[in-house]
Amino acid sequence: MHILINKNYLTYLNYRAKCAIGKRGIGYKRKEGDLITPKGKYKIKYILYRKDRVKKLQSKLKKIIIRKNMGWCNDSKSKNYNKLIRLPSSYSYEKLYRKENLYDLILVLNYNMNPVIKNKGSAIFIHVVKNNYKKTEGCVALKKRQLLKILKQLKKILKSKSRSENRTSYSNII
Repeated sequence: MHILINKNYLTYLNYRAKCAIGKRGIGYKRKEGDLITPKGKYKIKYILYRKDRVKKLQSKLKKIIIRKNMGWCNDSKSKNYNKLIRLPSSYSYEKLYRKENLYDLILVLNYNMNPVIKNKGSAIFIHVVKNNYKKTEGCVALKKRQLLKILKQLKKILKSKSRSENRTSYSNII
């Protein structure tokens, strides 16, 4: 089974959940920071989560607990570009351990990972949405309880389709 994502909804099996996507919609990513949710077929590499905020995480996927010194490098000048890093870092990064719940639970996708192409885009995740479904910088976001429900049954390969495409093609992200 696959996760399908369009402009407003994430669908898995018979379950449909409202979601947020990149500010510039779904399409082909051109560069770091373009605010586009990348179109394509991706695998979930692993799950990052806050053990203090997510109890009894059920999934067959590899799980990594988020610690205070963890980040994700989004600086194309770094040899660790688009990788999980230990903080502090002299390069720019996304801090993963946050006060708000945005990164309580993260599905890390294999976008731009093998090989890593500098400045193509980094930190493409499925994570917890802000209360008002505010658009993301390229990730897909949904409510924590919905994400947990999907995780229980999720398989590693995800496909999605673009709303603008007439036929069912497996694209968009996640």
